[in-house]
Amino acid sequence: MTAPALLPVNLLTGFLGSGKTTLLRRLLSDPALAGAAVLINEFGEVGLDHHLVERIDETMVLLQSGCVCCTIRGELSEALRDLLSKRARGLVPAFDRLVIESTGLADPFPILSTLRADPVLSHHLAPGSIVVTVDAVNADDQIARRPEMTQQISAADRIVVTKGDLVGPEARHALVRRLAALNPAASVVDVHDEDWDATWLMVETAGLAPVRMPAEAGEDHAGHAPHRHDPNRHGATIRSFAVTLDRPIDWTGFGIWLSMLLNRHGHRILRVKGILDLAGEERPVAVHGVQHLVHPPTHMAAWPDGPRTSRLVFIVDGIEEARIRASFEVFAGLR
Repeated sequence: MTAPALLPVNLLTGFLGSGKTTLLRRLLSDPALAGAAVLINEFGEVGLDHHLVERIDETMVLLQSGCVCCTIRGELSEALRDLLSKRARGLVPAFDRLVIESTGLADPFPILSTLRADPVLSHHLAPGSIVVTVDAVNADDQIARRPEMTQQISAADRIVVTKGDLVGPEARHALVRRLAALNPAASVVDVHDEDWDATWLMVETAGLAPVRMPAEAGEDHAGHAPHRHDPNRHGATIRSFAVTLDRPIDWTGFGIWLSMLLNRHGHRILRVKGILDLAGEERPVAVHGVQHLVHPPTHMAAWPDGPRTSRLVFIVDGIEEARIRASFEVFAGLR
């Protein structure tokens, strides 16, 4: 009797704001990933990426491509087991691959360890390639200051350089050389190149780069006993929080406020991402920025379920939450 084929699991990671979700949407438009299931693991209790999809129930959502997506709210192994169980019972559409989009602050190794160490998951799932997005604008600073960035690059099978069109060719080529030096086993492409596709990026089996596993069962990737983490904190200084406003926002005033905030504290604001209810606009407007870089706003098709409330999620390093909240309240006329 032939053993059932294991489902490949591809990990899509990269530091905050490096374009993971944008790349994911592009990949899911490729027929090669038509049967993929996607798990999105956002940092902090307030997530926004899942609003890009249509909700099926409390935990499961359906991407526009038709594939299944699960927003990870609990332990990874529990979420994976639940998804496999629903697949076996016909409660979700059949899928032939899993793609995990991890938080930008994630070390890839614990995720790989989960796939290997859990007896149920190891019977059904096989680690596939690790794809890492790297922001060409902020890469040098992030590599220098963020150990998570080095961990992600070191684990990668494929590295996709994003925002290369915002830097000169010389800087882009220098970054590619640096990435190749950090991980000689990984293949590096620019997201704007035309000579790659989903099939090449999401290879079936990992192995293009070495995978480091924990030394002993029951230890985490740093060799420490398992312990609980505040879901809104990472390390001693990185924190996630959200600010909300339940009335329309003036776009001009908001733009001035956000620009001034990032100009002053951009090096400490790792990521800001939000949905805005703008005065005079029926549809919500999505905004996001990384450190000093603010991306052009985009109109979403419709409001997600729930109240029509503006909300901004911040991931900051070493700046007090109260300081940003007070600034926002002054801008919004709440003080």
